[in-house]
Amino acid sequence: MANGSRQAVWEFFGAELKRRREDAGITQVELGLRVFVSGGYIGQFEQAIRKPQLDVAQRIDEVLQTDGFFERLCRKLIDDRRYADYFAGVVELERTATKIGEFAPTVVPGLLQTAEYARAITVAANPFVTDDYVEEKVTGRMERARILTDATRPEYWVILHESALRVPVGGPGAMADQLEHIARLMRERTAVVTVLPYTAGAHPSMGGMLQLMEFDDAPPVAYTETSFSGMVVDDPAVVKRAQRAYDLLRVAALSPSASLALVESAAEDYRRCTHTT
Repeated sequence: MANGSRQAVWEFFGAELKRRREDAGITQVELGLRVFVSGGYIGQFEQAIRKPQLDVAQRIDEVLQTDGFFERLCRKLIDDRRYADYFAGVVELERTATKIGEFAPTVVPGLLQTAEYARAITVAANPFVTDDYVEEKVTGRMERARILTDATRPEYWVILHESALRVPVGGPGAMADQLEHIARLMRERTAVVTVLPYTAGAHPSMGGMLQLMEFDDAPPVAYTETSFSGMVVDDPAVVKRAQRAYDLLRVAALSPSASLALVESAAEDYRRCTHTT
């Protein structure tokens, strides 16, 4: 489903939510209380500013007695085989974010990946799948990264742990290409990328990756991910803790100029390996 048509369906979702809520004689605040979100969130759902999670859509169906209508529509909108079930909603959030901050402890984040790197990661995690499956995942990754070149692109801040530079995903040639791609985005000021060096030692978020997203007309959210699952968090107190952890990571990271030098040096090391093998 193209981005434009997807947004149109979200707008239909919001219009239907408003119509059915008003038909039931329930205010936004009352519905929010009954589905465990704020009344303001209900208003944002109705205006298609914010997209509800699947469990919220299910509770809306229960309260409004709509026989699974909103759950089915929500599933249709987030059903994209190119992404894991738990990640499809994050892709939707990225498309409307004005600022994205990301910490990647072991793997280059998807928005920065080259096709070859993404292919190697996909095959490593799914050694028995078909080539068509792999290419579908890679295509989704590349299309997702287009938000960095859109006219309305978000500010994109990334902290890479040095581990992400040192593991030769796809071999030396693929890693040289990957790091040169990151360096190019840094020089073009498409992304602000800093590196957390090994010498920084212990750090917050040692359990997995962390992503923070900000929006023009909605509260910020955090997304955390481990190897096999991910979770979007919008509880203000938890998001605030995640933001503090990210701030601590930024303090411990190298400066942008020192980070660029390290990324370019690692790329050169990998490139030399390709010339000697």
